[in-house]
Amino acid sequence: MKPARLPCLERAGLDGWMVRLFDSIEENNLLWLTALAKECEAAFSDTLVDLVPSYTTLLVVFDPLRITPCEARQKLIEILARLKPAEAGAGGKLHELPTWYHQQTGPDLQRVADLSDLSVESVIEAHSSREYRVFALGFAPGFAFMGLLDEALTCPRLDTPRQKVPAGSVAIAGQQTAAYPVVTPGGWNLIGRTPARLFDRNREGFSLLRVGDRVSFVPVDQATFEAQGGDTTATDRELAK
Repeated sequence: MKPARLPCLERAGLDGWMVRLFDSIEENNLLWLTALAKECEAAFSDTLVDLVPSYTTLLVVFDPLRITPCEARQKLIEILARLKPAEAGAGGKLHELPTWYHQQTGPDLQRVADLSDLSVESVIEAHSSREYRVFALGFAPGFAFMGLLDEALTCPRLDTPRQKVPAGSVAIAGQQTAAYPVVTPGGWNLIGRTPARLFDRNREGFSLLRVGDRVSFVPVDQATFEAQGGDTTATDRELAK
């Protein structure tokens, strides 16, 4: 399946081009974006500074002292003319994140259940029974945007974001799911917590998760969660705290 629209090249400063392949979030987008990133690495070689993928775009950052914006644009046009999607399932490491789904660490579990017209148990089962792809990294160091959620769990962000979301908090919003790598403000629905260290300055690349990786949330009980280093401190229920 080809991109739903012709690729669009948008200037991103003096040293970048934004390649827009899609208008909507779909899991198959990643196959095209992964292939595009690989082709860019080969074509730009040492003139390439960075590649920043998202759900629908790839930002290509180059060294303007070694290649002009016009030359970079022409390379991208040539790449797009021959671009084919990566094979399904190609690349991407599988991460199994132990998760304690409980209202002590997931104070929005009942809210999600109510919005979804499901029981709390069904919410947990629906969330943990699916394998997710990492589509993009951003917002906070190591924060991975993953999808796509079971449609039954789709729910809006909180009207008032929390000022402090504990590290490891597993959350959902819209069609996406994520786990907060560090303490940060956040407006996603918290449904549990993982003891996994998602961001580590001593780890190569810092982030546990990379774009293209697959993630499975594995339910564990409190004892297992604590044994693996999980923090059981209750999350504030009051959104503005």
